[in-house]
Amino acid sequence: MSAPVIGLSAYAEPAQWAVWQAPAALLPMSYVDQVTEAGGVPVLLPPVPGVASALGRLDGLILTGGGDVDPAGYGAQADPRTSRVQPDRDQAELELLAAALAEGLPVLGICRGMQVLNVARGGTLCQHLPEEAGHRPGPGTFGSHRVRLAPGSRLVSILRPGGGQSGGGRADGEDGLTLDVATAHHQGIDRLGDGLVPVAWAHDGLIEAVELAGPHPFALGVQWHPEAGQDRRLVSALVVAAANGRAHGSPLIATA
Repeated sequence: MSAPVIGLSAYAEPAQWAVWQAPAALLPMSYVDQVTEAGGVPVLLPPVPGVASALGRLDGLILTGGGDVDPAGYGAQADPRTSRVQPDRDQAELELLAAALAEGLPVLGICRGMQVLNVARGGTLCQHLPEEAGHRPGPGTFGSHRVRLAPGSRLVSILRPGGGQSGGGRADGEDGLTLDVATAHHQGIDRLGDGLVPVAWAHDGLIEAVELAGPHPFALGVQWHPEAGQDRRLVSALVVAAANGRAHGSPLIATA
């Protein structure tokens, strides 16, 4: 059986390579590398109209990090500190997400991707977290902080000690599992979207991961950046779920 094909939402940004400088559809190689190492075939999905029609050829979807979601999408005025808003990307990713959930494809939202999932379900975002909260270090770098995972969640089953590949994580009795994660964001979930269940929290109570309740086999969002570290378990779990769906030869569920 051929490897599962994983779509990754890509950036549209000015870029420079060799002697060239031009607008480009791009994505850090760390995303591509993790999908490849997990046995998947990565396919970049640029933020263009109609990109959701590619879902019929994919087995899973990763919504990647990036700039802020347009506050107009959740009925808010823009905070002066909201930046790098790209309505075209918002629309493309919302359409990709809707199509993936309707087809029962496994979905993993990373940082901005989790925020897109929340907005798609009718939730809102806090447009700027307090600087002292420690969620975003200096520009172009990742920080680290500890998150607490909910016992009994899909997330903890992936990341618990002995639950998959080796990686960080510490069992803390009744409090479940705690984990050090790579962080680089200044926004987060404010009002939780419909059908989403919080399954991880930062030290300040900010929701750091969500799962979609109901029949969907794998719809998970994390506020941190698993592609920035050495722990491959989240992306590997997405690829495994995609491979299992492909083995069945049909969508995993009929509706989202």
